Amino acid sequence: MTLLQVDELDCRYGLLQAVRGVSFGVAQGEIVALIGANGAGKTTLLRAIAGAHRPYAGRVRFDGVDVTRLPAHRRVSLGVALVPEGRRLFPSLTVEENLRVAAVKNRRGQWNVESVLDAFPLLQPRRNMPAANLSGGEQQAVAIGRALMSNPSLMLLDEVSLGLAPIVVEAVYTSLKSVINEGATVVLVEQDLTRALRVAGRVICMLEGRVVLQGDSKSLDRERVVDAYFGLRRSAAGEASP
Repeated sequence: MTLLQVDELDCRYGLLQAVRGVSFGVAQGEIVALIGANGAGKTTLLRAIAGAHRPYAGRVRFDGVDVTRLPAHRRVSLGVALVPEGRRLFPSLTVEENLRVAAVKNRRGQWNVESVLDAFPLLQPRRNMPAANLSGGEQQAVAIGRALMSNPSLMLLDEVSLGLAPIVVEAVYTSLKSVINEGATVVLVEQDLTRALRVAGRVICMLEGRVVLQGDSKSLDRERVVDAYFGLRRSAAGEASP
């Protein structure tokens, strides 16, 4: 069953067109990695799906409902949760308070403060600590946990590993596995190609606002993915060029 369907989506910032005619679907329980270089349009696309950026044209359907013109808070109540780039926590609130503020009363599910802390054990000893005093990895874990508190059907994760040390990224992804193993539907923006190919079942590569490659992560040739990522094309001799 298709949970998310994006059709011919265009997004603009004034005269700048950031997303150009993007179409794709995401099935229930699928993990999709959205990859591409800086400025490819990935973050804008996620924001448009979440309702944080109104598209210029096109349509977004979620669980069979056209949500293109619905505000972000309505999409949250339907089951869409965004973990934004930069985390955007409430710095003066504690870890637990940051989690509780995101709970949605009319959405039932397995996620509450205790289950989130169980999924992200690095947060257990930080439960009563202000978010401003957390490390980058701990803040990222809180941001993911905060999204889970709405018991979403679809999670949109933007740049999970950005700015984090490799060992911290590994810890965050280890905790995230428990979320994925529960059958969550996830669209993940990730610049680490190796990790993206390992975590996701399907990869969508964007370049200059367009989808230039998509397919099953196990069947896609890494060289082909890298070429699409950087906008390269191969000659008959196998040499890459812009």
